[in-house]
Amino acid sequence: MSEDTTQRPDPAATPPLDESIRQVGAAGRATADSAKHSLRSLRRLASADFALARSAFGRALAWLLLAATLIALLQSFGLSWLQALLITSLLSLAVTGYAIWRVSYFFHHTGMHATRRQLSRLGLFDEPTDDDPDAGVQIPEGKP
Repeated sequence: MSEDTTQRPDPAATPPLDESIRQVGAAGRATADSAKHSLRSLRRLASADFALARSAFGRALAWLLLAATLIALLQSFGLSWLQALLITSLLSLAVTGYAIWRVSYFFHHTGMHATRRQLSRLGLFDEPTDDDPDAGVQIPEGKP
């Protein structure tokens, strides 16, 4: 009953120890190179984010300077602080509404509806068919 049922690997099929060490070393170098490229991409992404934040900060600071100048100008024209702040706030809300309208307009264009239609005509962008593995997946209503 003490039969050995485990199969031993074929010694001819296993690579020698020095070849195994070379393979492990090559895999380690490939992993290190991949990590280096990933960190380089992450650094570029962080740099781009900081550049965007710096630009947004500069624009916000310029807008606040303009609003403060407008408040001081309205105050010098004899309006009360409340009226000057109200006019400046309404102007800020109007500019914000205009910016929202323009952003939604540009987001509409990023959907690339015309491009999808053109690709569908060429047969390159088709709707899912029954042959697709995920064709039966239904998106729940009310969920984005």
